[in-house]
Amino acid sequence: MARRPERLLYLLTRAERLAVRRVQSLLDEFDCSVEAWRVLDLLSDGQSHNMTALAKHAFLPAPSLTKLMDQLVDQNLVYRRIDPADRRRVLARLTPRGMQRWQSMAHEVRSGWRDLGHLFAGDELDHLLAQLAEALEGRPYTTPSSADAAPV
Repeated sequence: MARRPERLLYLLTRAERLAVRRVQSLLDEFDCSVEAWRVLDLLSDGQSHNMTALAKHAFLPAPSLTKLMDQLVDQNLVYRRIDPADRRRVLARLTPRGMQRWQSMAHEVRSGWRDLGHLFAGDELDHLLAQLAEALEGRPYTTPSSADAAPV
């Protein structure tokens, strides 16, 4: 018998909220929100990213991202510049201070999840959730590279 969508939605929502609560408790010592963590995490690849990509990665609407980016710039964690290829776009990148801060937070987040490591030993859960997300977006599932893996 197929699982009821209501049960699946409940379980996914419960797991997501508990996971965010756990991560937020780890980020509290850095005075950092989960949304800011997601922005810093994407930027930690050393590349410049546009605001659209950052908003998508942080699950934020554009106006909220703008306010968050202003705060991150004020804290000297991120800098913005005009995209030389398209002057209408703004690119963001971590400052050296931002990279140090992200590394400290990443260490704490990973340590805080160590007790759950047995649940993530393989890539099965990652693949199942990625398949579900792709199916819900109406796209065929493709195996993600390690660079495409989403943060906690």
